[in-house]
Amino acid sequence: MSLSFLPTLLAPDITAITPAVLSRRGIRLLMLDFDNTIVTYYSDIPTQKVEDWFKTMKQAGITLCVVSNSKSDRVQRFCDERDLDCIIRAKKPRGKGIRECLARYDIPACQAALAGDQIFTDTLGANAQGVTSILVKAIHNHRFLFKCRHLMELPFIILAWRRRIENEQS
Repeated sequence: MSLSFLPTLLAPDITAITPAVLSRRGIRLLMLDFDNTIVTYYSDIPTQKVEDWFKTMKQAGITLCVVSNSKSDRVQRFCDERDLDCIIRAKKPRGKGIRECLARYDIPACQAALAGDQIFTDTLGANAQGVTSILVKAIHNHRFLFKCRHLMELPFIILAWRRRIENEQS
């Protein structure tokens, strides 16, 4: 387990994460952040591309679970409507939600990944629990604080650039 801020992989969005990429790494469980990873903040309507991606992942046998720090009921409603499991109030980067998810599915950390848009919560939390971290580009950094956070994350993104998902495809 590592306290690294460097993501294992980078992806332009969650739909770039394919069953083949996960399979090559032995990953059976994909945990997903919610806000700004699946949908924008304050929304619960994904794009059709994301809806299709959920179906593709499930058909490929990849277990999906939303692991969100959100306290909002909208996360649970979203997941219920799509037959997705979820853990809210996950307290990332602390390991509570990640460990709960691994235990729920009885899957070792080495066979799991967490995809999210924030280095200081998602990437750090995944790395600390021994889970493959996948940093996806935020859907929309519409607030000043999100833009500032992104600037603070840039050095880590640059260092991890060679590990982007496109390189995994070949």
